[in-house]
Amino acid sequence: MKLLQAAFVLAGMFATFSSATAADYPAPKQGEWIARDFKFHTGEVLPEVKLHYTTVGEPTGQPVLVLHGTNQSGGAMLTPAFAGELFGAGQPLDATKYFIILPDALGAGKSSKPSDGLRAKFPRYNYDDMVEAQSRLLKEGLGIKHLRLVIGNSMGGMQAWMWAEK
Repeated sequence: MKLLQAAFVLAGMFATFSSATAADYPAPKQGEWIARDFKFHTGEVLPEVKLHYTTVGEPTGQPVLVLHGTNQSGGAMLTPAFAGELFGAGQPLDATKYFIILPDALGAGKSSKPSDGLRAKFPRYNYDDMVEAQSRLLKEGLGIKHLRLVIGNSMGGMQAWMWAEK
């Protein structure tokens, strides 16, 4: 019985240690910015497009853009398997050195999307529009002129290629 109790204590200590080291990065901060007169690739214009984002680290760090996959939001990139392995002290995207920006793409998360009320009247949008919205958020909303890195998974990976082309 004592051996079993010791095993549970050790397992609990290991789980606590593992989760503490995996999430050892600055607390994420939420933000929202409004893009005025947003022009879509179709030529349609919305007077206001809301762009939600999360940041990790301080704005004085080197800016890094992390893009989420289809049907996700920027917060989906804050898992122990991703952020816990990248954003901590001494890790590849150490948030004490980098300013990590995780936007919700146009049409996803807390950013403007058809289901907010316009439904079928919401302009057709594509990856070009998503990347343009991200670009405006960075330049106009956050005052960032140059990115150190753009990475993403799934849809975010495709957008990263478009960023490279842009």
